[in-house]
Amino acid sequence: MVAERRPVVLRNGTVLTMDGQRRVLPDHDVLVVDDRIAAIGPGLEVPTGTEEIDAANGIVMPGMVDTHRHLWQTAMRGYGADWTLTQYFVWYYLEWGKVFRPEDIHAGNLLGAAEALDAGVTTTVDWSHGLRTTDHADAAVDALRAVPGRFVLAYGNIQDSPASWTAKPEFRDFVHRRITGDDMLGFQLAFDVTGDPEFPEKPAFEVARELGVPVTTHAGVWGATNDDGIRLMYDNGFMTPQSIYVHAATLSADSYHRIAATGGSISVSTESEQSAGQGYPPTWAIREHGIPVSLSMDTSVWWSGDLFSAMRSTLGADRAREHMAAHAKNDTVTHSSLRAEHVVDWATMGGARALGRTDIGSVEVGKKADLVLLRNENSPAMFPILNPYGHVAFQAQRSDVEAVIVDGRIVKRDHKLVEVDLRAIRGKVERTVEHLRAQLGDEAWEKGMNPDVPESKVLDNPYTYTEYRGDTRTSV
Repeated sequence: MVAERRPVVLRNGTVLTMDGQRRVLPDHDVLVVDDRIAAIGPGLEVPTGTEEIDAANGIVMPGMVDTHRHLWQTAMRGYGADWTLTQYFVWYYLEWGKVFRPEDIHAGNLLGAAEALDAGVTTTVDWSHGLRTTDHADAAVDALRAVPGRFVLAYGNIQDSPASWTAKPEFRDFVHRRITGDDMLGFQLAFDVTGDPEFPEKPAFEVARELGVPVTTHAGVWGATNDDGIRLMYDNGFMTPQSIYVHAATLSADSYHRIAATGGSISVSTESEQSAGQGYPPTWAIREHGIPVSLSMDTSVWWSGDLFSAMRSTLGADRAREHMAAHAKNDTVTHSSLRAEHVVDWATMGGARALGRTDIGSVEVGKKADLVLLRNENSPAMFPILNPYGHVAFQAQRSDVEAVIVDGRIVKRDHKLVEVDLRAIRGKVERTVEHLRAQLGDEAWEKGMNPDVPESKVLDNPYTYTEYRGDTRTSV
């Protein structure tokens, strides 16, 4: 589905450039021609036929970039609101994840992709670890193609070992058929490293190297993936500047040094880490080691699907830790180390850097026209705008996203998505929910919102292809 592309100018907004100087430009216009930002300045002259969008009293900023979101789970929105990480593992990895059909992946991806775009997230990494077959993968890509955003398919399969699914001929066939270098659809491999000294994930890394694609991995997750996995990646030469380490909340200084030395980045999912238990959000440690940061929302099966929440919760977690550390020494914090402008950078340029996309993430002439207008004339929370960074991080929310431009096309205007059929998406999601309820049965469906952890199952390690157990792993 391709939205219309014509010259567009956003008039008289406060422009957060997020460039190297983080310039804030009041009462400036931004002109878009084709897929690029053509000019920035006050009172711009524009080509005949240019569509004008009033940005007065609003903030024009780069489209946000989410580097880790399980879109396929969006049809289960809020179902796991009270889950721990262990319950999540039991429900998706060990019990019910395998009943998702290709059409269920498709429905979740449609809803999740539309949700991201609606909230001003113009680029989303679909950490798609529900792809049990290439039919599931085709369904995922079909959904991403149907929504006019920019996406990266991070291909994964939690029901099989990485060495197994990456070696199958049908996987290679999928890559050749569907991953064509299109600017709107990137590609990664998504799998975790358990720390098993036999390194069963090594063949999958070799496939990634052969294909020339990055690996994104849940690292530093309490009980599941920790320092042993980082050491194996490092010793075997698989830590690269393109590697994205998700969460990284329980790693030692040694692992952070290895990530810093090899140029990788960390995707922080603060709401997830706080609520599920991967570990305390590690932004304080990441900053100490100079590691690049991006933000992500993880999954709507628990919490929100917008990066406003990510920015807000990240500031809160980092500052809370800083205050508590000071109080423990009978001291006080007089100036916050983490500022609003930092998390706005992580939500935009941070994600662009992690993906190696030098052409998105900031409002600069010549860059891709992925833009967001925050403006809501009907909201008393949208004026006055005195500190634009603080307003984005603490005041704005998804309902204040008035317009979104992706690749030079208007995909949301006047607070409504363009060419996204929400009624049709609702119908597909309803059919998925009906299917899942039928598979589980009413009792298991209700119980699934607070599932028991079977005594015969491993409490914290969801991976069934290895018997390895690290020091933090326990069983019943």
